[in-house]
Amino acid sequence: MFAEIMEKFEGSPSQQAVIRLLLERGFSVNDDGRVVSGGIEIPNTGIAREIDVDRRVVDSTTDAILDDEQLRRIFQNISQIPSLMDLAPVLDLHVLTVDVYDTEQPGIVAEIAGMIADEGISMRQTVSEDPEFAVDPKLYIVTEAALPGDLLNEIRDRDYVRKIELQ
Repeated sequence: MFAEIMEKFEGSPSQQAVIRLLLERGFSVNDDGRVVSGGIEIPNTGIAREIDVDRRVVDSTTDAILDDEQLRRIFQNISQIPSLMDLAPVLDLHVLTVDVYDTEQPGIVAEIAGMIADEGISMRQTVSEDPEFAVDPKLYIVTEAALPGDLLNEIRDRDYVRKIELQ
């Protein structure tokens, strides 16, 4: 789907940058063509400054979104989820980052989550980055307790795991 969206803006790398930012941040476009997060409007000048384009590029991108029924449905329904990863140290949580060789391989999240659950450890959040949006997508699992060393070794030894990191 990401490729289809980007294709609609293939003649404009600047508009593609706007689209990428909207998708990465979970920003919506309302009926007035304004970029929003929930009910909070994000100024087009701020978006333009973030990705180093002219404000008018943001305007033309949101106009194009509203003019295309498929894009309108996508960008009027996108939303963002809060991440516990940066809050983990403050909340006394733990973050396991798993970097895999093939992000398209099915069952990775289920297997690793099952291994953690089998240890009786509660998972507060699991985030699997989409390979279409992230350059090097990873799996992040936020847990209430530290993972035991033998479990970490077992996860690291999976043939699809490139490396793991702890926070």
